[in-house]
Amino acid sequence: MWKQIVAPTQKPMASVTNGLKNPLPILYFKYFYATSSITHSTKVMSLSNHSSPSYIYAPTQSNVHSKSIEEEAMKNSASELVHFPLLINTNYTASTIPWRLPYDDIRIPTPTELSWINLLLDLIPSYKKRAENDTSVPDAANKAEKFAQRYGEILENYKKDPSCCGSPPDLILLCQIREQILREVGFRDIFKSVKDEENAKAISLFENVVRLNDAIEDEGERLENLVRGVFAGNVFDLGSAHLAEVFSKEGISFLSTCQNLVPRPWVIDDLDTFKMKWINKSWKKVIIFVDNSGADIILGILPFARELLRRGSQVVLAANDLPSINDITYPELVEVISKLKDEEGHLVGVSTSNLLIASSGNDLPIIDLTRVSQEIANLANDADLVILEGMGRGIETNLNAQFKCDSLKIAMVKHPEVAEFLGSRMYDCVFKYVEA
Repeated sequence: MWKQIVAPTQKPMASVTNGLKNPLPILYFKYFYATSSITHSTKVMSLSNHSSPSYIYAPTQSNVHSKSIEEEAMKNSASELVHFPLLINTNYTASTIPWRLPYDDIRIPTPTELSWINLLLDLIPSYKKRAENDTSVPDAANKAEKFAQRYGEILENYKKDPSCCGSPPDLILLCQIREQILREVGFRDIFKSVKDEENAKAISLFENVVRLNDAIEDEGERLENLVRGVFAGNVFDLGSAHLAEVFSKEGISFLSTCQNLVPRPWVIDDLDTFKMKWINKSWKKVIIFVDNSGADIILGILPFARELLRRGSQVVLAANDLPSINDITYPELVEVISKLKDEEGHLVGVSTSNLLIASSGNDLPIIDLTRVSQEIANLANDADLVILEGMGRGIETNLNAQFKCDSLKIAMVKHPEVAEFLGSRMYDCVFKYVEA
């Protein structure tokens, strides 16, 4: 399902309810207004085209199963999702970081496998805490404990023998299992309250951030400021154990993060090339696979998308079908846009008549581009720029994906495992632009 953003709409509703130096600096998670000194009918979508996977893995004494856990997990709406049409499928593999080599013994975990499984184990306490505090779910504490025990047991089994359920796992599978267990025990969106709170805070800052960008006369400098805003917003990522802990205790300042990005050159830095194309080229239609709620989407991506609109591009924002961590979903994004627009359907003076919002068909913090919604596939057919934003969609998966059109992967490095693979600093930036 997709929704076109057109005027007029209701007035913005009242709220209802950030590179970085190493180590992460200035960890106040208070949102506050930037100052001039900086230079640089809401509709919940139908899920008719998406069904949750029906399996739930329960370890038994035997490792023999009629079907492997991989077969069951990857059954997730496989017949209802399609290949992204702009993807060059030759040798495409969604996962960027190989966990093992072909000659590795499938019964023995590799060091890479162990590090990623341990990363997921380290995230369980923060998930459990969020689940315990989900007031929309009866008996949440007991259900949260059940989730933690079941998911932890599965991960520990994979650490002992990666082939315990057939083939060794990958990141996509283990994320699918986590989301499925949460749903099976009764949780739909354990991050809903924090997403709502951060969306409301970021909405209050949107106009000021946009006007500061608009005040930059040089087109190249304005673009770089917008890009820095995307990186700063991408810090709001509760899928990082360290950032989740920091956020729960102190918070992160969007403004401070903008000012304290790691210095260029970044680990992958095609900004200068992109800047030249930006100045001399206008894309007809841009598909952006978006990431997190809060500052990420509202203070990072939306000002960038607004600038594309102002330059004459049609922009399609592709958001998750179902909740996962603090990633924004399609219905949440529709609501955010409706609150940001004025009565004439403008985003601070820029028409949204060429802005579309679509469900990507995804329900994970990462994405396999051979499994997207028919809606986004149809909308992408005539696009000439694809943007994958966020560590999950643009680094952990799809960093090496090739497209039939121009592409941009933009994200911040927030996992030590990713930094080690890239040979980068923590909180380094990836800005990978490939011209078709």
